Amino acid sequence: MATSAGLTETVLYDTLVNYLVSMARTVESGMNRALDAIVSPNSPRTAALPGEVFLLEPRINEMEIVIDEHAIRLLRRGSFSDDEMRLIVAALKITNDLERIGDIAVNLAERVISLREMPGAEIPEELGPMASAVRAMVSKSLGALIFRNVDMATQVLESDDVVDQYRDRIFERLLQKMTLEPALVSPGLQFILATRHLERIADHATNIAEDIIFWVRGLDVRHGRGLTVRPDEGSTTETAAGPPAGDVAGNVMENSHGLDAQVTPACDAGHA
Repeated sequence: MATSAGLTETVLYDTLVNYLVSMARTVESGMNRALDAIVSPNSPRTAALPGEVFLLEPRINEMEIVIDEHAIRLLRRGSFSDDEMRLIVAALKITNDLERIGDIAVNLAERVISLREMPGAEIPEELGPMASAVRAMVSKSLGALIFRNVDMATQVLESDDVVDQYRDRIFERLLQKMTLEPALVSPGLQFILATRHLERIADHATNIAEDIIFWVRGLDVRHGRGLTVRPDEGSTTETAAGPPAGDVAGNVMENSHGLDAQVTPACDAGHA
């Protein structure tokens, strides 16, 4: 009987992790569509992407509710190990950040629609690299979640400053152009808002990485605390559900759906 109860507990916690990964992949799918659209707002290839982002938002909201309810159900059982308690706490926080990324993807899609009404809007030179950096941060945070990999989570924390630097440079150059050419004010404002949205996505990816470190190691690294969690050079990062970071880091730069197809299927907006 005890064995059966233990199996039930394991299934419940594994279900929570799978719910998290499924929501993260759906959010990533919506975000990728929004990023593709904002860097090429007038391309026929991206014409349908904003609509697909809008269709994904209700599904993301519903998944947040399902995960919260499942986490509360676990809390009501009243008996957990330290690792299980940290997982529940982290899950409740991660779902909030994922939902916010989904909302920001919608905001980016709205910027795209506005820019399409402004023919000739010049895309900032560094918007593409900034979007790629943000994409990599979200992808690595999901990889860290799938593999419970502290090294990958730490890489996300280290990337946040790069995104901030892109934001500052784009803002300064847009401001200069808008000052010299009033006709550029309207599209310039849309791109400034877009860079702000990208920065916020990076912030939420950072929050998720911090929560994963808390879950796996029990370390609170928020606000710059305890940032010595990276293992020594040459050592292998301990993971609870997969290979070392070096084996997968190259696969998460653009999209994390290839990391572990068995965990949960990738989101398909066509079935929203």
